[in-house]
Amino acid sequence: MSTAPQPSITPEFAAGYRDILADRIEFDMTATARTIAAIPENEKTYAPAEKSRTAWQLAVHLAVSEVWFLQAIVNRNFDWTGDPPDPVSTVAELAPWYKQNLAATLAKVRAMSPQQLSQPVNFFGIQNLPAALYLLWGHEHTVHHRGQLTAYLRPMGAKVPDIYGGSLDEPFTGA
Repeated sequence: MSTAPQPSITPEFAAGYRDILADRIEFDMTATARTIAAIPENEKTYAPAEKSRTAWQLAVHLAVSEVWFLQAIVNRNFDWTGDPPDPVSTVAELAPWYKQNLAATLAKVRAMSPQQLSQPVNFFGIQNLPAALYLLWGHEHTVHHRGQLTAYLRPMGAKVPDIYGGSLDEPFTGA
């Protein structure tokens, strides 16, 4: 475990922080699902380099790990037993699976008490932060991998969706 001082937060701060991050995660859920859905089914095995994950592997990791991360916060336990089997087998099924499971797990995070959110949780012996503070870690992980996946799209012949503003393929509409 890290010997660095671990932060403590008040339950009130934890609840407010949770609300801000949960809103952000919910907002970004649509962009992530649209990025996953943009993968052409016949290009699932595309990878930009030999050591890179395929588009399918990256999309599954993105979807499953975000749900897992939120569930770990709810359980206040980051035990990892290894990669689970793919939850679905097609791109067309993955984006809806992701949205449904993320929304359900995010609802559990929103239902956590301020006391639960402010309790420290061990993260693989690296950190022991209050549960609420892991929301940003999980969200940054998702944004990181979503960015990787968008870099795969054009070389696969797919269109990059509007995420935080327009792309060359999909102009910003303000919606």
